[in-house]
Amino acid sequence: MSLGWTPIAEEAERAARVLHPDKHGMPRPTSRRILTVANQKGGVGKTTSTVNLAAALAMHGIRVLVIDLDPQGNASTALGVEHRTGTPSVYEVMLGEIPLREAAAQSSASPNLLCVPATIDLAGAEIELVSMVAREARLSQALTDEALAELDVDYVLIDCPPSLGLLTVNALVAAAEVLIPIQCEYYALEGLGQLLSNIDLVRSHLNTSLHVSTILLTMYDGRTKLADQVTSEVRQHFGPTALRTVIPRSVKVSEAPGYSQTVLDYDPGSRGAMSYVDAAREIAEYGANLRADPGRTNGR
Repeated sequence: MSLGWTPIAEEAERAARVLHPDKHGMPRPTSRRILTVANQKGGVGKTTSTVNLAAALAMHGIRVLVIDLDPQGNASTALGVEHRTGTPSVYEVMLGEIPLREAAAQSSASPNLLCVPATIDLAGAEIELVSMVAREARLSQALTDEALAELDVDYVLIDCPPSLGLLTVNALVAAAEVLIPIQCEYYALEGLGQLLSNIDLVRSHLNTSLHVSTILLTMYDGRTKLADQVTSEVRQHFGPTALRTVIPRSVKVSEAPGYSQTVLDYDPGSRGAMSYVDAAREIAEYGANLRADPGRTNGR
């Protein structure tokens, strides 16, 4: 006698999607997608979400390029990519010294995953960019269709620093979509208005196609009433733009970067890993249906 679809069966199915990605492929997008992962608040899970979503997509058959635009280079570390001084990096790409392909390095997380690393040189880039022509579009000029076709990637995820400076503006000009991670904590929405205002400014003056396509709720703790309140408020405000999947607060997710790994490599059976795979699948399924519903500008 069948017991039907139980929570245990659902959890087993989620684990299978992580542990056997070859049997649970994700659909490729109808056209290449460039998403900037931005939030000027620190500690909201920007880099963690960037690398784990990228790894989840790549493990399930999608070609992904991560651009590390944070001088700290944490995304490069998590993806197992060298980023010592002297390494070809996004800094040289933005200055026009080298083409994108020369800086793109293979990640140890997946054969389908490439990363343009950030070195400490990027810390001085904002000052150097100030005097340059079209300073807000330096990254956009490097991410041409030809350059990305040469790397044969379906998705580009740009990891931003925790600020609204010139590097973040470059990321917003280079992308069509913004993914905003919001942590399920007390000050979650503080400062979000400023980010949305900056996105509007960039859309008005520099990049008319830019829009917030995805909201990802992170650090969810189901034991607290506050997490549910924040989740409810975000869903009420952003509607279907917010992913159904929420990322739980997880020790495994926090530990993984210390081993230069994504959580999918570090502990693929963990709740954090399964949640990032679920979120990546939502993003991939939305991308596969974009052309079928061209009027839709919100959602995944």
